[in-house]
Amino acid sequence: MHHEHPRSRLRGQPNLPRKDFSVTTFGIIGVGSIASSIVTGLCESVASPPQIVLSPRSESRSKDLAARFQSARVASSNQEVVDQSDVIVLCVLPHQAEEVFGQLRFREDQPVVSAMAGVSLSVLRDLLAPATDIARSIPAPAVVTRSSITPIYPATAAARDLYDRLGGCLEIDNEVAYKSVSAASATVEAYFHYLGAVADWLSAHGIDGKDARRYVAATFSELSEEMNTDDVDFGALARAHTSEGGLNEQFARHLASTGTFTAISEGLDAVLARLAPAGATA
Repeated sequence: MHHEHPRSRLRGQPNLPRKDFSVTTFGIIGVGSIASSIVTGLCESVASPPQIVLSPRSESRSKDLAARFQSARVASSNQEVVDQSDVIVLCVLPHQAEEVFGQLRFREDQPVVSAMAGVSLSVLRDLLAPATDIARSIPAPAVVTRSSITPIYPATAAARDLYDRLGGCLEIDNEVAYKSVSAASATVEAYFHYLGAVADWLSAHGIDGKDARRYVAATFSELSEEMNTDDVDFGALARAHTSEGGLNEQFARHLASTGTFTAISEGLDAVLARLAPAGATA
């Protein structure tokens, strides 16, 4: 299946020293795990963190963040979050969107950044009217340490500003490309199953289960450091870890011959089809 290549631009760099943040007040609606990561990334060890107004949803988590960070406070209602914030960040579960946002009054000039999966721009425009400055994003948990690159579409000023504070952003300029990146983000569970399968094999061959998991985790954690570059080349990395007729080559060829890598592409096509069904609009 042929897909249009994403036209994108990378902004920001992970782990660079951060300048003081601006006076923007961020309002967070829906305070789950990803919202907690965003708030922590914005505030922890930051000289001048932004003001943050937290939704009373997930009250215990909101109160914990407000207790940890002086610049964060818990609003009495979601409408208060909207009224007291410059930029709104949406982090509720997708199936809750209509119930939560249908009751709120957004300002026409109020920027909104959605971190919800599967809620299209067209749906967001209907739910958030009269607000029109709306962007979608795919934040990863690594925003907590400001070491993540977050895809955004469209690349509004508010979305760029938010994620430049959290490690950087990948600007995407069309819906299909954005959904392709969203599909690729669905590979994380499979990655951990792969590591688990290696550890389980070791356990079946005499290695204590805990030791097997520690060994596999340490091996791949060390390898991840080799990808911390602006121009990573996966083919070159693969070649660097193999030799002609060697064991790595044997294992990789076995996976290829059994269709593993083809299955990855087919699986991603299936996820994309779910995200972008035929005839669907942005």
